[in-house]
Amino acid sequence: MSNSENPFENRLNLSGLKESVDRIREEIAKIIVGQHEVVDMLILAILSDGHVLLEGVPGVAKTLVAKLTARTLSVDFSRVQFTPDLMPSDIIGTSIFNVKTQEFEFKKGPVFAHIVLCDEINRAPAKTQAALFECMQEKQITMDGVTYPLAPPFLVLATQNPIEQEGTYRLPEAQLDRFLFKVSVDYPSLEEEVKIIREFHRLKGNFSPVQIQPVLSVEQIEHYRSLVADVHVEDHLMEYIAHIIQQTRNNRNLMLGASPRASLAILSGAKAKAAISGRDFITPDDIKYVAKPVLRHRIQLTPESEMEGMTADRVVSDILELIEVPR
Repeated sequence: MSNSENPFENRLNLSGLKESVDRIREEIAKIIVGQHEVVDMLILAILSDGHVLLEGVPGVAKTLVAKLTARTLSVDFSRVQFTPDLMPSDIIGTSIFNVKTQEFEFKKGPVFAHIVLCDEINRAPAKTQAALFECMQEKQITMDGVTYPLAPPFLVLATQNPIEQEGTYRLPEAQLDRFLFKVSVDYPSLEEEVKIIREFHRLKGNFSPVQIQPVLSVEQIEHYRSLVADVHVEDHLMEYIAHIIQQTRNNRNLMLGASPRASLAILSGAKAKAAISGRDFITPDDIKYVAKPVLRHRIQLTPESEMEGMTADRVVSDILELIEVPR
C-alpha cells in the first residue's frame, strides 16, 4: 500500500493538514525548482517540533529554501550569519544599562523568533555554538539568573558547507544530536537545471520572496502538531525502530552508534510523514523514509570504513535491508 492510499476511515481529521502541506509545497515551488525532498523534510521537522541541519555545497539554495519555508508560515523569522568572531551575546542578547532607570535591561537577540536561520553554523567558535544548546534543547534562555522562555513554535534551521574546511569548526556530537534531521541538499538534475536557467532568463534575474503567501498561523501549527502526536503506532513498529537503532551500535563499520534520542526522532518523523500522507497510523515505509535524515549525523564511521569509501547513508541502507520488515 502506498503512502497516499488509505482504504480505512481515519480517526483523526487530517484533511486540513494535507491541504496545508500541499499549499506550502506550491508556494515554495513558485521560486524553488526541485528540492522536493528537502522541502518535505522541513515540513516534517516543523510538525515534529525538531531542528534541521541543511548540508550542501554553495549555490544549491540551502538558505533560500529555508527562508521561503519560513515565509509560508505566519511566524517571526530571524537570520544570523555565523562568522568566526560571532559572540554568544550576538545570538541570545545582552544586558544593557538604562541610564533613566539606573538598571540593567535585557535586550533580546535574534534567537527570540519562531524560526531562526543559522547560516554557515560551522563558522562560529565553540563558545557561540554552546549558546545555542539551551535554546535548542530547553527552548529557553538564561541570562543573569533570569530564564526567558522561547515562544513556540521554536525551530532552528542551520546550514553548513561540507567542502570548505578552512575557518570552520566541526560541530560537536552533542550539538549534532540536537538536530532532528540532517538533510543533504544535492545538485539539481539536468531537467531541473534547464528549468532554473529558463526561469532566471524569463524573470531577468528579478524574483522576490514577497510573492510567497503564508499558509499556516502559529495556532494552526500547534494544532497540527497535536494531531501528529496522536498518530497511532503499533507495538511491532516500535520494536522495528528499536532494532534499527540497536544495529547501529553493533555494526562493524561504526565506531559510534545512535542514542535513544535517535529512536524518538525516528518515531516523531514517521508520525509526521504518515500525517502529511493523510494517514493516522505509521507504516514501515514511513520509518524507512526518515531513517537516513535522522541517523546520518548521529552515527560515526570507523577510520577504516571511511578509507574504504563507506558512507553513513550506505550503512543505514545496509541496516534497513538486514532487518526484517514487520507485517
